[in-house]
Amino acid sequence: MPLWIAPATALLLAYLLGSIPFGVILTKLGGAGDLRQIGSGNIGATNVLRTGRKGLAAATLVLDGAKGAVAILIAGAIWQDYLALAAAGAFFGHLFPVWLRFNGGKGVATLLGIALALAWPVGLAFALVWLVALYLSKRSSVGGMAAALSTPVSAVLLHHTNYMPLFLGLALICVWKHQDNIRRLIAGTEPKVGQKGK
Repeated sequence: MPLWIAPATALLLAYLLGSIPFGVILTKLGGAGDLRQIGSGNIGATNVLRTGRKGLAAATLVLDGAKGAVAILIAGAIWQDYLALAAAGAFFGHLFPVWLRFNGGKGVATLLGIALALAWPVGLAFALVWLVALYLSKRSSVGGMAAALSTPVSAVLLHHTNYMPLFLGLALICVWKHQDNIRRLIAGTEPKVGQKGK
């Protein structure tokens, strides 16, 4: 068997898992309409919350995180050497899902799932930073970006330095996906959690 088959399979399977647009699926099944036509148009849990359906938002958050974790767990059971590839595949699957013409989410919940599966202390630190930053700012984007940027730092502090380059790369991409939010934060027009996006 060619050497490229295993890493390519790990990457592709993780991408396909990551690309499942749970927010879009749940809002349609729940009768809340097309999520891409609501609020900011993003497919993540924050925008699902703008439909007024807190249960759907919570389910989206859990499932978006779970697909990142499951991708890592599958890779760990079959392709132990390709955990980083599986993490990247799931993350980019969420950001650029083939089913939605590569227009996906921002990766915060999926990165949380990846962090919990790769190094659970880093995942717990992520969740803590997310909650604290969200509470203080009342803005999902601030919580998400702060949590993402915490992963390479906590990977070093919590002795998971082997994952630091991966977490650094994913965190920077996550922040890049928030560029519209950053512009709104600078302009003072970023909506608080639960408010409708423009």
